[in-house]
Amino acid sequence: MRRLLEDAARRSIAYLEGLASRGVAPSAEALAAISVLDGPLSEAPTDPESVLKLLDETCSPASMAMAGPRFFGFVIGGSLPVTVAANWLAAAWDQNAAFHSVTPAAALLERVALRWLIDILGLPPGSEAGFVTGATLANFAALAAARHAVLTRAGWNVEADGLFGAPPITVIVGEEAHSSLFKALGLLGLGRKRVVRVPADGQGRMRADALPPVSGPTIVCTQAGNVNTGAIDPVGEISRSAHASGAWVHVDGAFGLWAAAAPGRAHLARGVSEADSWATDAHKWLNVPYDSGLAFARDPDALRAAMAITADYLPAPDAARNPSDYTPELSRRARGVEVWAALKALGRTGVADLVENTCRHATRFAEGLRAAGYRVLNDVVLNQVLVSFGEPQATARVISAIQSDGTCWCGSTVWHGTPAMRISVSSWATTASDVDASLAAMIRTARAHGAPGRSA
Repeated sequence: MRRLLEDAARRSIAYLEGLASRGVAPSAEALAAISVLDGPLSEAPTDPESVLKLLDETCSPASMAMAGPRFFGFVIGGSLPVTVAANWLAAAWDQNAAFHSVTPAAALLERVALRWLIDILGLPPGSEAGFVTGATLANFAALAAARHAVLTRAGWNVEADGLFGAPPITVIVGEEAHSSLFKALGLLGLGRKRVVRVPADGQGRMRADALPPVSGPTIVCTQAGNVNTGAIDPVGEISRSAHASGAWVHVDGAFGLWAAAAPGRAHLARGVSEADSWATDAHKWLNVPYDSGLAFARDPDALRAAMAITADYLPAPDAARNPSDYTPELSRRARGVEVWAALKALGRTGVADLVENTCRHATRFAEGLRAAGYRVLNDVVLNQVLVSFGEPQATARVISAIQSDGTCWCGSTVWHGTPAMRISVSSWATTASDVDASLAAMIRTARAHGAPGRSA
């Protein structure tokens, strides 16, 4: 066992140390080589060391360098070294972090990390949270708490009696709401299409002045961090209006919620704490390994009522906080370990610097692309940059060429009918040199593929 684990550590370290010097996207040859893995199941056991060797030599070259400094394709960060190490240790512990009485260390780490998160994100003291897989499940859990609360006020026990015959719930969303929110609504039986849509402004923020009249059980779903522009809804204004009519306000804050942790960006999230529930990802701006989402609720009883489970064979309830009382899963890994490790290692100023540095890098991208004559489509307030290279066909060619070049990797999107490249800067590993090298590659590639820019 020792030899195998030490070999795994050596191979992992070599992979991480090589990320800065390799192409971000895997080569065609590396992708072709993974076909060797697709064979029949062997009849006899295979030596574990040869299994690890095959995995590393075949899959490492074929991986996308998401953990490296120049992957800007999605709003995700590479894992901080301390969180990778903590993840390895937590995997060795192999804790099923459901009950405090069975896994007290894991439960304590989760409880402490939760307290720190509430503080650093500026959420109401006394809020509760479930550590889940990501923003989709965080939205699901938080909206389950919302469903419980608004139907309880209407005299209906949805966990016991379901939705058949229940008072109807009105769900209000912004026009630019993320697709994961709609998936969560579908899973909860609230419907992906059965929503009232509120117009958004030019940056994708829900317009508070366009909120419809609210009556009866109602959930208003806002957003902190538009996936294209980074813009944050006026959650405070929306909350004050919605709360006057008894509605529950939820915030899909997958990455934008972290703006509150940086003094220079916190004004963008002003009023977000006035909502009732929040969803976010730690594997985005906190840079911990997958999968790590968080569902927060101002009312702990609502989240617990929606998520808790009881059975005769499970440990008897006690006064301690049981992690499984706040998550959809019973069996799950100890997700709080890496979150605790990241926060302990970074401290308050380290988290702020992580957010501020990536936002500054995004601003540098925008300035460099504008100077080269390309059109930046959004107000760059956080870590998102949208750029058009001219006609739709030219933009598509440039994005494909940039992805193939290997210096960096950015994704494509369509913003208000205009095809664009999206640059998402979220990794602790990205430096100013990485930004400059990526900018040079973008401009060089664009000019080589029919998008000269004004300066040419």
